[in-house]
Amino acid sequence: MRLTDEEKGMLDGIEGPAVAAAMDLLVRYGEALGCGHLCDVRNVAGTMTQLSPVRARLVAEVGWDRAFAVINLDCDDDFEIPPMRVATCGTIPVRGEHCAWMESSAVIYANSVLGARTNCEGAASTGAASLTGKVPCWGNHLDGNRYGTHLIDVAVRVDDFAEWGMLGYFAGRLAGEERPVITGDIGRPDLPGLKHFGAAAATSGGVELYHIPGITPEAPTEAAAFGPAPVPEAIRYGADQRRAVYQDLNSQGTSTDVDFVLLGRAHASVDQIRQAARALDGRRLSPGTELWLMVPRALKVIADRSGCTDIIERAGGKVLADSCPAMSRVPPLGTRVFATDSARQAHYLPAILGLEAWFGTLDECVDAAVTGRWRGHLRPPGDLR
Repeated sequence: MRLTDEEKGMLDGIEGPAVAAAMDLLVRYGEALGCGHLCDVRNVAGTMTQLSPVRARLVAEVGWDRAFAVINLDCDDDFEIPPMRVATCGTIPVRGEHCAWMESSAVIYANSVLGARTNCEGAASTGAASLTGKVPCWGNHLDGNRYGTHLIDVAVRVDDFAEWGMLGYFAGRLAGEERPVITGDIGRPDLPGLKHFGAAAATSGGVELYHIPGITPEAPTEAAAFGPAPVPEAIRYGADQRRAVYQDLNSQGTSTDVDFVLLGRAHASVDQIRQAARALDGRRLSPGTELWLMVPRALKVIADRSGCTDIIERAGGKVLADSCPAMSRVPPLGTRVFATDSARQAHYLPAILGLEAWFGTLDECVDAAVTGRWRGHLRPPGDLR
């Protein structure tokens, strides 16, 4: 690992023991990856302040500084943690900016939609990056690792939120940890559609970067998406593949009695909040059925001020910020069967919490919340009702 004089000074303790421990972690991390040097980052998105049960117990036992050293710096020494060199708030990066982000659906959005550069980091590497402003320069930070590897030709219309989720789930299963390129019969996606596509692709596979020629910033053309490599033979996403994805996402559901509806995750956008409020306006949830709408904290403020929260709460639902049942491991008490508009949650919650799952559109999920029963079905391709 080649270090600059500044980095050597950090490693030698010039900026204190916490920064030295952080730099030691990054050097070990980079050397394990065969990485030759570090790159500067001014944008870190980690979860070192999120009190998981393990972290909460450790903080209670040894204090925040020691808990941070153990979990975020892989270090058992007892020292004070200084102010972070880089704030860990995950501000929006510019194209080409090197970042250190964790959380797979955020990472794929940063790389693909924003054109920033980050690998899917963990609590330790983001903690170390926040103290040093450095991260190993490998993987998605390098030009040669950002070109497409698989070509998917879409032969059925993809033009709404649920369809983007199903296509993303197909792309992730196909590409694994590589980089799909999407062409064919697709509408112009909005940001929630791209977010849902990416979250699904990062769930069924380990995709951290995709390209849609003419849409995503590094792929003005199909040829640009693949760079110096030849364009591979296209793999079809047609009616049969779409049906198989839908059946897969709904394979964890047997009972049609729904006691929990989960909307958002990746977190809902402003338009999705408004759509949920419109769908619930003047209605009431079925007794024994709960509805949670997951949003970022900033959008919770907007939902509150716009009156959407009041509408959703009058119907019996909740607008919750900054987490989800997959992260907290806590669904409503007694939940057995849930419905969701998120391909990501339909994939994860059955495995994490042992729940039965139904996947469908937001309107189908609201219907399940109001009736207490799942009545969703696979619509004909192109039917956006």
